[in-house]
Amino acid sequence: MPKGVEASKSAQIQDPLLIFRGIDPVAQQRWVDSVYKSMDWEERVGQLIMPIIYPRIGDKASLLRRMQEEKWGGILFQKGFLADQRELTESLQATSHIPLLIALDGEWGLYMRLKDAPRYPRSKGLGTTGDMELIRAYGAEVARQCQLMGIHINFAPVVDVNINPQNPVIGTRSFGDSPELVARCAVAYGQGLESGGVLSVAKHFPGHGDTSEDSHKTLPTVSASRERMQRVELYPFRAYRDAGLGGVMTAHLSVPAYDASGRPASLSRLITTDLLRKDIRFKGLVITDALEMRGAQVSEGNSVALEAFKAGNDILLGPSQPLEARNTILQALRSGEVKETEVEEKCRRILAFKYALIIKKKAVEASATEVKNRIWTREEAALRTRLWQANVSAGEGDDPTAKTKAMQSPTKLRR
Repeated sequence: MPKGVEASKSAQIQDPLLIFRGIDPVAQQRWVDSVYKSMDWEERVGQLIMPIIYPRIGDKASLLRRMQEEKWGGILFQKGFLADQRELTESLQATSHIPLLIALDGEWGLYMRLKDAPRYPRSKGLGTTGDMELIRAYGAEVARQCQLMGIHINFAPVVDVNINPQNPVIGTRSFGDSPELVARCAVAYGQGLESGGVLSVAKHFPGHGDTSEDSHKTLPTVSASRERMQRVELYPFRAYRDAGLGGVMTAHLSVPAYDASGRPASLSRLITTDLLRKDIRFKGLVITDALEMRGAQVSEGNSVALEAFKAGNDILLGPSQPLEARNTILQALRSGEVKETEVEEKCRRILAFKYALIIKKKAVEASATEVKNRIWTREEAALRTRLWQANVSAGEGDDPTAKTKAMQSPTKLRR
């Protein structure tokens, strides 16, 4: 192995990220080495692929077959129910000889995707209160629930600074319109998650707050200057880096100030590698926004997954054809378009996080039959009431009593 790769491999594991604190770096390195050497190149590239899956029990057999064929590194589950997702997670983990990273897109808790989970307010009202201890406790409670579910990553918080009133997609998902406030809130929430053993992911880099279009539907443009972006959009990401928090999601945005070609940030090496990795010096996991979104645009004949890989992302989220995405990168590896050292660096980084988040997991998971009752506790209900009251006091919601009555007992929820 080239000396440069050995050095970067060691540095990446020893970096003082919050999620790695308390982890024995020698034991971690030994595990990463052992697992990496046990894999063939299909499995190594497969570690970079995270498909989006709907947790339907009837699909279990086909999902197990797909996972074994496509050799995914992880899964983002979409809409469903607590017990169904938990049962599928148990089956998939038991079948996979390399632990899977299970992700949640839960900006306002598990309820955002799992409709029999407790519901929490959007970020804007909580940001308006300025109660960082409450936000940190909120992150810790979401981490507790994730741990019970076997979820290792939460694609939250949104650190976009919501400065464009015409923005159709960020709005109340943001903590506010001040970069300083957004940074403080995001760090507090991220610390709550990561102190509870769940990776937080700041999104959407380099900042989706000043757009008037939705990257799910098209490729928006952020037309701000570098000076403005350094002062506003990038400020919370730097604060996130400074706090030692471990995940960033790249956005499908055209940002001419940093890449005049118009290429989406998620597919731009100038933005994902030069700006995020080199300038901001972010050392954690870099994950694309869903590659099936229309904002992830490439010219005809090119592969969006390969372009995202070459840009510098570690995890390629939600390609429309996961097997095709893996095989395209493998072909690029065989042809020399992609170097073995590039795959190795990303794969080892993912394995290092798997060691911290899965092998050295902080809490015991719940069974599918008990998980709902273990999530809905008196302590959770008390915190939920505080969060809704804070949201109402900020003028961002209706009476939390009505919310509580609608959700107070898991036995009242029906499929």
